Amino acid sequence: MASNRHLGRIIALQTLYEYDFRRDGDSEAELEPIVERNLDQFKDEVDDKEFVHELIDGVLENQDKLDEIIAPIAPDWPVDQIARVDKIVLRISLFELYIAQQEPPKVIINEAVELAKEFGGDNSGKFINGVLGTAFQQLEEERKDG
Repeated sequence: MASNRHLGRIIALQTLYEYDFRRDGDSEAELEPIVERNLDQFKDEVDDKEFVHELIDGVLENQDKLDEIIAPIAPDWPVDQIARVDKIVLRISLFELYIAQQEPPKVIINEAVELAKEFGGDNSGKFINGVLGTAFQQLEEERKDG
């Protein structure tokens, strides 16, 4: 069985994916019914609903900033051309690395790679690992310089 935080990340990924997909076709898409339906599906297994909400809200509130982090570390892939699942996994993990900072970076990166392997394409895990490895190196350099 997945750990509670891992399951929380899965729920956040599924919610953000569906919301992003629905917004493409309907600018009136509502987030809250999607969140509640996804949380309800796992109500007996997830007890840290606050973590799920923090991930979803944090990604949406910081999406432009997160995409600005992605752009220079994945220069061969403009953000709008990155597969939707990969882009959302990157946003969640970069939110956790740069903003929330509640877990060790290696845990965040490992979780992101696992999500990418489970829900993304054949090369998603490698792509996510490479981008997040670079992001982590840059973050470490910023901390040393700052």
